[in-house]
Amino acid sequence: MSTIAGYHKVNPDKWYQAYKKKISGFKTWDQKQHAEDYLIYPQNISPQLAIDEVSLSKGELYTFVTSKAYKTNKRKLVAVINGTEAKSIIEVLNKISQTKRNTVTEVSLDMARNMELAVRTCFINASLVTDRFHVSKLVIDALQHLRVKYRWEAIEKENNDIKESKTKGEKYQSLVLENGDTIKELLARSRYLLYKTPSDWTHKQERRATLLFKHYPLIEKAYHLTLEFRSIYECKIKSIATERLNNWINKVKQNTLHEFNTAANSINYHWESILNFFNNRSTNAHAESYNAKLKLFRANLRGVTDVKFFLFRLEKLFA
Repeated sequence: MSTIAGYHKVNPDKWYQAYKKKISGFKTWDQKQHAEDYLIYPQNISPQLAIDEVSLSKGELYTFVTSKAYKTNKRKLVAVINGTEAKSIIEVLNKISQTKRNTVTEVSLDMARNMELAVRTCFINASLVTDRFHVSKLVIDALQHLRVKYRWEAIEKENNDIKESKTKGEKYQSLVLENGDTIKELLARSRYLLYKTPSDWTHKQERRATLLFKHYPLIEKAYHLTLEFRSIYECKIKSIATERLNNWINKVKQNTLHEFNTAANSINYHWESILNFFNNRSTNAHAESYNAKLKLFRANLRGVTDVKFFLFRLEKLFA
């Protein structure tokens, strides 16, 4: 807007108001009355959909249902719903005819229960596919939680040792490892190497990992469990993936890693939709890509001041 206004030597604010009130068609927009609550575009519905949530303004979350059928930006939007409650999502999606909703065969989503309930209610012929990246993140977060727990324990121990040294009138000297890290630093600096496979480690990361696993064998066990889980998604055959996932959950139950037990329980709860990934190898990357474009558009506007007009412009770009 500012670039166009500058080209025509017009005040940007005046140009924006002229565009909004006169040129854009916003005043006669057919969805203006209910725009802050919902937008629907039944004509954009397709057999494969994605559902996700994103913040538009002041941390307020909106639910976006998008189509995977179109490679261009046009006709991506199927619905925009204010909020993330299952009841609100169902109420809006039910405004689309049952006939159109019955044509949907697959919906990809994250692990949110509200989204799952809404999809099962509104798209009765669709199989649900839990996004592989959200499932992997759950397992990786369990690993990182263990690392952070040990780091806080190291910080507490160091504080107690410093206090004890002061009481004795001595100067505290922390233990320095072979690579120059203290225990506290080792745990902090190992964060990123735990996201990688050993083949992707640099020489310094390999050295740091060796020290980390030497001092914390439980982290090493958790790291190998994480690698094993991520490798399951490389399977091409659903039956083999099912067997390997079963074996992984049994292995977790045999270990004394509370964080991984929690992750395994969540995977059990979403068992069917997680394994549906291996039918067509569908992910929610489409929705994440759309969210990235939406956030970039919002950033270019320096935030959202008029939600209705912002949604109107989204319609022009994506619906």
